[in-house]
Amino acid sequence: MHRNKVAACAKHYLGDGGTHLGVDEGDTIIDAKGLFSIHMPAYCDSIIKGVSTIMTSYSSWNGVKMHKNRFLVTDYLKNTLKFRVTSASRITLIHGRIHLQTVHHSSNLPSQEQVFIPMRRVNDAVKRILRVKFTMGLFENPLADYSYAKYLGCQEHRDLAREAVRKSLVLLKNGKSVENPLLPLSKKASKILVAVSHADNLGNQCGGWTIQWQGLSGNNLTAGTTILSAVKTTVDPRTQVVYNENPDDKYMKSNKFDYAIVVVGEYPYAEFLGDSSNLTIPEPGPTTINRVCGSVKCVVVLITGRPVVVQPYVETIDALVAAWLPGTEGQGVTDVLFGDHGFAGKLARTWFKTVDQLPMNVGDPHYDPLYPFGFGLTTEPRKK
Repeated sequence: MHRNKVAACAKHYLGDGGTHLGVDEGDTIIDAKGLFSIHMPAYCDSIIKGVSTIMTSYSSWNGVKMHKNRFLVTDYLKNTLKFRVTSASRITLIHGRIHLQTVHHSSNLPSQEQVFIPMRRVNDAVKRILRVKFTMGLFENPLADYSYAKYLGCQEHRDLAREAVRKSLVLLKNGKSVENPLLPLSKKASKILVAVSHADNLGNQCGGWTIQWQGLSGNNLTAGTTILSAVKTTVDPRTQVVYNENPDDKYMKSNKFDYAIVVVGEYPYAEFLGDSSNLTIPEPGPTTINRVCGSVKCVVVLITGRPVVVQPYVETIDALVAAWLPGTEGQGVTDVLFGDHGFAGKLARTWFKTVDQLPMNVGDPHYDPLYPFGFGLTTEPRKK
């Protein structure tokens, strides 16, 4: 056993990312050829690389719940791929949900359900998870090793996270014309505006599954750097940085800003609570975009876990950046906004014009995206 190793879990087996209309715990409607060519390769690769457990999905394949799919779980995963350990952390029944955190917690099975689980199935699951625990040395050293806790949130890790942020940001628009780009922004502007609550909110930057299941808006959740504080750190000390969550028309007319940074996006969510049929940016985001970008040169930074509706605002916006969920390191956003590093990220997903187009993937006859898969403008870093 190595103290600096972890037992990895590949999830959620299988097809969880291809459910109809993207609904969490939904139904992946696809033939076997599509399932095995699109959704299976990552699991085969993870097994080859030594993943310790695989978690079955809440979703279904062509109407059959994954936990009930003997062919995919037993015949293929265990017998064909010879995978030795399968996570039993979740069991789903047709008539509802049963939580079974590990097989030896079978007291979690609700008494009102008539459930029959053969003893050989229980023994198989117990044997598999015991093998993982023996391999990890948990019987010799059952308690957590706190000697590594000192590395949590250390500067080296934050520097790496900041690098990941700046490399993953995607520049979707830069200037009303190619000849007149807005980015990189000047650090020596006289007065700039930073707007909307996502600019000063670590919880919104991190999204769901952060400390809590659904995450939490605000700056009391974890330590880190908001985009607003990163802007203040990056610009010239003589530059006046004005923060206003939701400036009105009178405010915009009474101030002379060189440019504005408008940070809008989704609020934290996880799993089915994030399902959306409209994928719109919550207010006051859209109103602020139109109000601010209609008055001054602006870059809109999107804090989202997925593509959202932006087509109605693209003409008004001077520059548009998909920042995804940058987490605690807001400085990674300003690294590229102000030109200390160039934009290099590319879209890992097609960006739609309207939700009526969805689902839409490369190769579809109706493929007509706002920004295609793989799109991303680039900029050169400012010369020092």
